Amino acid sequence: MDLYRPQPQAGVLGERISMRAVMQQVYLWMTVGLITSAVIAVIFAATGLTAALGPLLFVAMFAEVGLVWYIAARIMKISAQQATNLFLIYAALNGATLSILFYVYEMGDIYLALFSTGAMFAAMSIVGYTTKVDLSRYGGILFMALIGLVIASVINIFVASSTLYWVVSYGGVLLFTALTAYDTQWIKNTAGQIEASGVGAGEAVVRRVAIMGALKLYLDFINLFLFTLRILGGSRRN
Repeated sequence: MDLYRPQPQAGVLGERISMRAVMQQVYLWMTVGLITSAVIAVIFAATGLTAALGPLLFVAMFAEVGLVWYIAARIMKISAQQATNLFLIYAALNGATLSILFYVYEMGDIYLALFSTGAMFAAMSIVGYTTKVDLSRYGGILFMALIGLVIASVINIFVASSTLYWVVSYGGVLLFTALTAYDTQWIKNTAGQIEASGVGAGEAVVRRVAIMGALKLYLDFINLFLFTLRILGGSRRN
């Protein structure tokens, strides 16, 4: 189901919203979310809050899942400002939990993973924006692959299989590079609907769409980074 459907408007006509303006907001808020997470992660690691609040960070992980679900389910029912605040709260919580990475991986691996993720993300986002292929037909396949990846990850917590570790790691990189292209095209198409409607979308609707798009791409980036870091860190240990 589309996030945004043009609705007939009564009264004063609004200013026409361009697809480019919507996309700019999406990438702006995604960047703000990533910066928020990075700053919080560094502060937590540098001040020792990660170690001090260790058990609470596991609770925060469950809170993050709840926040993502709530934002996705209520994005068009809550105010644009509420959606923005919840996204930033999620980014901050995720930054706190990601601070654990500083205790697990070497800084060189973290920097290399960030650089690699940025390059892959940018390339696949361009592909998703420019391709003429309808990627929506692959949505079901990608969703099933995501479920399979989650199940395999949980299983490997208990069996600790080296082979499964690498399958999950490389599979995660492949899946989230594909999802980056898929989500970018979804956002572009949604922004195109707003532009095609001509008038009446309003700043609040545009902000909601931008926050939902930013959340999708933020999750793609973070997960792509984590799986890339697993590969680099795992290679160092072997």
